[in-house]
Amino acid sequence: MRPGVHPERAPGRKHASPPVHSIVHENGLRIERNVRVAMRDGVRIYIDIYRPETPADTRVPVLLGWSPYGKHNTADHLPWPEADVPAGWISRYTAFEAPDPLSWCANGYAVVYPDPRGSWYSEGELRHGGMGEAEDCYDLIEWLGVQSWSNGRVGMTGVSYLAATQWFVAPLHPPHLAAINPCEGFSDWYREFAYHGGIPETGFVPRGSANLQWSTTRTEDTAANVRAHPLYDDYWASKEADLSAIMVPAYVVASWSDQGLHTRGTLEAYRKLASPQKWLEVHGGKKWRHYYDPQSVAKQRQFFDHFLKDAPTQLDRWPKALIEVREAANSGTWHAESEWPLARTRYRPLFLDARDGTLRDTVPEVAAKISYDPLKPDGRGVFDYLCASEMELAGPMTLHVWVEAQGSDDMDLFVAIEKLDADRRRIPFVFYAVNENGPVALGWLRVSHRALDPVHSRPEQPVHSHLVEQRLSAGERVPVDVEIWPSATQFREGETLRLVIQGRDIPEAGVPNGPTARHEETRNQGRHVLHTGGAYEAFLLIPVIPPLTPGGD
Repeated sequence: MRPGVHPERAPGRKHASPPVHSIVHENGLRIERNVRVAMRDGVRIYIDIYRPETPADTRVPVLLGWSPYGKHNTADHLPWPEADVPAGWISRYTAFEAPDPLSWCANGYAVVYPDPRGSWYSEGELRHGGMGEAEDCYDLIEWLGVQSWSNGRVGMTGVSYLAATQWFVAPLHPPHLAAINPCEGFSDWYREFAYHGGIPETGFVPRGSANLQWSTTRTEDTAANVRAHPLYDDYWASKEADLSAIMVPAYVVASWSDQGLHTRGTLEAYRKLASPQKWLEVHGGKKWRHYYDPQSVAKQRQFFDHFLKDAPTQLDRWPKALIEVREAANSGTWHAESEWPLARTRYRPLFLDARDGTLRDTVPEVAAKISYDPLKPDGRGVFDYLCASEMELAGPMTLHVWVEAQGSDDMDLFVAIEKLDADRRRIPFVFYAVNENGPVALGWLRVSHRALDPVHSRPEQPVHSHLVEQRLSAGERVPVDVEIWPSATQFREGETLRLVIQGRDIPEAGVPNGPTARHEETRNQGRHVLHTGGAYEAFLLIPVIPPLTPGGD
């Protein structure tokens, strides 16, 4: 824990004033600010309640957007113009990554923003995720469910932190929680947030931790805790959510573009949810733009109207999974599917050949190797597969390769899947929420973390245990399996699937101060050697999706 920085010293779009209770009527809204709500241990937090101006006896459902970013930090725009959220899509009442009260209240909902325990002026000490925050969220849901103006049904929606909170509270089964709409939230704190493949993340973690320091008491120093726990231990276990215990109706939204933050965790959460009524949507664009797109808001409203209002809707016509198969940045085709992962997936190996830098359909008989200096700008291994026919890929991938570190006892591998057009020009994809220069998909591995979790690993998706380190000895050659995060991409005849392996981030730059993962504390030195062919079978396992036949088989 660390001492909080007083809210009056916090930079931001709005000043964090002391929590004085007030009621304001404007633009058809009844806004009640700084309502105190007691948690089960007596600690009181402050919340803002937005309600439609309706007769006193009207009862409305509630949408809860839980985050520590400050309920006062509302605006009609996003901090980054590159997020491409057009003017007019959100009102000045909208908190970061949360539902817009002006829009939702006009359609008969209340919207609630809390300052969680220990954040801003709320009492207690801020805990970042885990059971403590889940119990507080449970208590607020139950308080909201019994207010005189509430119809007794609470839904949750929002992006990132607001989604991750839903993973934690839904397994506790608060009686008044009627439906959830988690949009792009990681669910494995170690593998998706703090250590990608065992490599420490040095960009988003300190940035995110700095956003959680505004308090009159103390807050968890997440960045310090990440550094103090480089292996998977009880600290990380304390931030696990029991996803298989989630039974509430769920409309889960993910994107292929959040490689390094939310893509993997959102899809893993959907796969593990036990909810009998669950739907998945995976887009290839920018997450904030997608969340606030009027068409997306209309779908959110249809979902919540169904479960919070018993209104007639078209949910019975929704496909269980709606997947955008990308062609390039901001270009793709939507496919309606009956499940995720896709049951008809055929996993196919493409074998690495270091002799000519290609990916082949058969195992090269001759052993060969590529070596590179991981610290130099041009230090990398590249392997290309020229598509002889159209090919749709959707799902995770695995890179299996033999490696050797010369002049070091460890090595950090950064892996990317890229797409080249028929003229061998790189085709860029949306990357995170603000960039359009990204790859198809990414993977990472610190080779000393190569041990697999035998219970959770699958051939198409290796899961590393991260319990111990296995350093390399001089001349040692070891096989490693690198998990490459899920994607969905269309490759046309004459286009190229490219595999890149290097010792630094891919891509290396993005929007300045943007929400992008970085890995600047690598263990790379000397030379990396990649062995292929002969006794060193190396392959990229790709998820090929056969087209649906007229009969659906």
